[in-house]
Amino acid sequence: MMNYPDENRKLGIKAWAEEDRPREKLLNKGRSAVTDAELLAILIRTGTLSETALDVAKNILSLAGNDLNRLARMSVKELTKVKGLGETKAITIMSALELGRRRKDETIQELPKIDSASKVYELMKPHLLDLDVEQFWILFLNRASRVIGKQFLSQGGIAGTVVDPRVIFKAAIENMASSIVLVHNHPSGNLRPSEQDNQITKKLKEGGRLLEIFVADHVIFANNGYYSYADEGQI
Repeated sequence: MMNYPDENRKLGIKAWAEEDRPREKLLNKGRSAVTDAELLAILIRTGTLSETALDVAKNILSLAGNDLNRLARMSVKELTKVKGLGETKAITIMSALELGRRRKDETIQELPKIDSASKVYELMKPHLLDLDVEQFWILFLNRASRVIGKQFLSQGGIAGTVVDPRVIFKAAIENMASSIVLVHNHPSGNLRPSEQDNQITKKLKEGGRLLEIFVADHVIFANNGYYSYADEGQI
């Protein structure tokens, strides 16, 4: 007896066009382009022989009345009533919703705004105070001059440290920074910039102009104070 294909059997998600697959859609179009059902499908990963993961996800939402708050209150026992949803997948969904709840409950802390070299100095004290070797750091700022990240770049000896502009701008691009602040310390306490400091500042300023990443300041940190290229009109 010849076996004919079951025309009613649904194609698995992997057989869909790439732009329609939930994971690829999120990756290529961003989180906001993905529906609630598609997000759930990403979590549960697989469906049944007759239904895709997306079908199962839609059944989950239907059970919760398409209400995410109600879904978050459901138990594992309730969730596993959906065909194709075992205990492991139910726990995965509960864990994801719980993370969202905890994030919502956390107090949103405003990012520190860098509007002076003194703010940079205070921000970097926990990292650079009392060091006996030189370190180079970078602060990443958004368009509102608020710190969106900071990164240790290199460490040298007492007299200096090596800085690679390619590493700095690669990090700035990865952090989506609109501007950066360069920071390094002088363990000797001397606040006068060296010729090497001046050269790297000039090189980075010129490189930033080409990449449209503004070098807002270069702060030399010492235990007894700081030197700011911006304050001195040198940047």
